[in-house]
Amino acid sequence: MNLADRLTDRIFATVGAAADELSRPCYAVGGFVRDLIIGRESKDIDFVTVGSGIELAEAVASRLGPRCHVNIFRTYGTAQIKRGGMELEFVGARRESYRRESRNPIVESGTLEEDIARRDFTINAMAVSVNSGSFGELVDLHGGLEDIRTRTIRTPLDPDITFSDDPLRMMRAVRFASQLQFSIDPATFDAICRNAQRIEIITVERIKDELCKIMRSPRPSIGLDLLHRTGLLALIFPELEAMAGVSVVHGRAHKDNFYHTLQVLDTVAAGSDNEWLRWAALLHDIGKPATKRYDERTGWTFHNHNFIGAKMVPRIFSRMRLGMGAEMRYVQKLVELHMRPIALVEDEVTDSAVRRLINYAEQDLDDLMLLARADITSKNEEKKQRFLENFDIVERKYEHIRSLDAERARRNPVDGNEIMHIFGLAPSPAVGMLVSTLKQAIKDCEIEDTRESALRFLIALAESHDIAVVNQPDFEEK
Repeated sequence: MNLADRLTDRIFATVGAAADELSRPCYAVGGFVRDLIIGRESKDIDFVTVGSGIELAEAVASRLGPRCHVNIFRTYGTAQIKRGGMELEFVGARRESYRRESRNPIVESGTLEEDIARRDFTINAMAVSVNSGSFGELVDLHGGLEDIRTRTIRTPLDPDITFSDDPLRMMRAVRFASQLQFSIDPATFDAICRNAQRIEIITVERIKDELCKIMRSPRPSIGLDLLHRTGLLALIFPELEAMAGVSVVHGRAHKDNFYHTLQVLDTVAAGSDNEWLRWAALLHDIGKPATKRYDERTGWTFHNHNFIGAKMVPRIFSRMRLGMGAEMRYVQKLVELHMRPIALVEDEVTDSAVRRLINYAEQDLDDLMLLARADITSKNEEKKQRFLENFDIVERKYEHIRSLDAERARRNPVDGNEIMHIFGLAPSPAVGMLVSTLKQAIKDCEIEDTRESALRFLIALAESHDIAVVNQPDFEEK
């Protein structure tokens, strides 16, 4: 197979000419070749030559002009050039061997065949020549082209050796299956199951990187289900693994919360590229295993699982190195609030209830409603449709309320100066307390935002703090 007609960027001819000048064979390899065949965009290109990759990179840079800079990593024998949004990596062909306690290989110079064979999967073990005499010719020694055709993830060599040498490749197999929506070859799948425990030598950061790539894939459930079925999930994400399975008491069972979560996650992923909303979907029921109870009258219950789940989010983010900033707080907030829209539609959908929801969710209300809609996975289509229609009512009401609020900036009907006049107070913490408590009461819809309601609330609040009215207020709207 010749791929010359797909190597349209002039960089390939430039690299090939530099390799020809050095009398070196040179190939684009790995994921770039896979994506080239699939038709998937790729901006990272790895070049392998027999000999010094650094020397080749310097020769390429000299052809690209004086403004081209080469980053050299002599420890690894690699070099990098960034050009026009592309990252070009250059390395000499090598072979690798491993010690059992580490995934860091012992590297020696090798042939192209040895370099290709050391790669993780057949779909990543192809090369395409950029030398002028063989430009575009595909080198496929392990059936990668056929595995792309059959949409299969398979190792080029013995999978037990492949995964034992570098256990991160087990996560990569799952990630590629999720990203490309390929299947894992049965022998490769079984080897992952046998070697799952080896994942314990991999750093949390590397595992997190692969997990985040799974979460960004079109259907994250593919990867998470594979992690579960191979035994990897129990080792890297025990809280999620704990959700799997169904308990039965007196013939009464609850739904499998793990697979319900995967369904919710895929629905959210279909509607949003927001990675952290996807994490909220993944974690929305994470508190259910800890709150699962069986009641003889009502059956299975998961009371307060949203609050327990929200408390678990910081621990999970910390352990998995996901960060403890705004993204974590956003996920925690949605996990805590995800039941509110459902509880709202089970009762009468009033303006005040919708306003409370708006005040709690604030700028994240649209994301919360997307999560709440995805959470309706009942097989009872009539029930499901009823909930979704009620959500439509909620969304119409909050759009109406938002438009009203946009017309008039929300304000306290009674400001701090008037509070000081009514109660004869100088600027003080007591005034601040009265102002902030009134604001919160209006925000939480405990009182209406009218002048009369605000004044009556303030007088009662002041009385409870032994603050007397000095000047009777005017209850008429100003």
